[in-house]
Amino acid sequence: MLYSHDTFGLGHLRRSRALAGAITAADPTASALILTGSPVAGRFAFPSRVDHVRLPGVIKRSDGSYASRTMGMSIDETANLRAGLIRSTAEQYDPDVLIVDKEPTGFRGELMPTLDMLKSRGRARLVLGLRDVLDEPEVLAAEWKRKGAIHATESFYDELWVYGLRSIYDPTSGLDLSPAVQARTHWTGYLRRDLGSVGEAPEPPYVLITPGGGGDGAAMVDLVLAAYERDPDLTPRAVLVYGPFLSGETRVAFEARVEQLNGRVTAVGFESEIETLFAGAQGVVCMGGYNTFCEVLSFDKPAVIVPRTTPRLEQWIRASRAEQLGLIAMLDENRDGMTPETMIRAIRSLAQQKPPSAAFTPGLLDGLDYVTHRVAKLLSGTKSEAAE
Repeated sequence: MLYSHDTFGLGHLRRSRALAGAITAADPTASALILTGSPVAGRFAFPSRVDHVRLPGVIKRSDGSYASRTMGMSIDETANLRAGLIRSTAEQYDPDVLIVDKEPTGFRGELMPTLDMLKSRGRARLVLGLRDVLDEPEVLAAEWKRKGAIHATESFYDELWVYGLRSIYDPTSGLDLSPAVQARTHWTGYLRRDLGSVGEAPEPPYVLITPGGGGDGAAMVDLVLAAYERDPDLTPRAVLVYGPFLSGETRVAFEARVEQLNGRVTAVGFESEIETLFAGAQGVVCMGGYNTFCEVLSFDKPAVIVPRTTPRLEQWIRASRAEQLGLIAMLDENRDGMTPETMIRAIRSLAQQKPPSAAFTPGLLDGLDYVTHRVAKLLSGTKSEAAE
């Protein structure tokens, strides 16, 4: 069973889906159930023997508070409902392994009753999975202290998996984790995206423009459109994927601008199989989310990353470190400026930019293989065997 709280964006669901697909592909006797709060979970195709349970959704307001997405309940009522659904699902599904994405206690502590129940049963192995970058160390330390996340990590989890390489970045560096927890932390490498069969890509050449889920991607999309508006000779053409959360009046305004560009930019709202577009692209302009970064590496595409800097510095930290290593180029608001001219130069430079493979670190994309190996060890029986 995999848990992802999914209050915003697509990242947690897509990571859980990739993990579940790899685990079930490696073991034909395994099934996987994903618990997710994503409002677009039903728009994804899930691999064989993988299914999902949709938890009532919540949204994050501009002031940082949360509210029920659709049910007209208070946030406390919604969190209690979610907690009950998670616990009852875990009781009936009775997982051998629970993989929790990013939040040790779940959204507003909703996972704690399930962790208590599974720990008391003593059968399931509990794993906390962390992406390569969480936030600035001091900010993360304060957040985990407030949420009781350190205590939960120490008390409940048999293993920690970091979906990256310690040589690139250590997301736990600001956390006061005991030597025992550090000893059971595994650095898996990044989670490779499927390089199997893909659909028919648009006519090349084109640059893929993707803000991920799109909920915070309006500024990047605006800048790309401004670049094509400013320079009528800018090539190649762009294929823009808005993402499911870039909508409303902002989307309507962007559509009108795309129409005026007479085919030099084409746009779609949501592409559940974006791998096809990655495979055919000459290069990529994107934001710096974990899953998009994994796709850039997996499909070995020259990329310009335009990271967000609020509410977390996660994307900026990831992009700046990747740029230092020669994996991608970054458009930094403070260093480069966010102007049409800088975006024009960035898009033009993609044709000469080296692909990420020119700077690959050993083990960089071994994450899914490492995870399936760890799951096999965890399922093999004794804790001593799992500790190998």
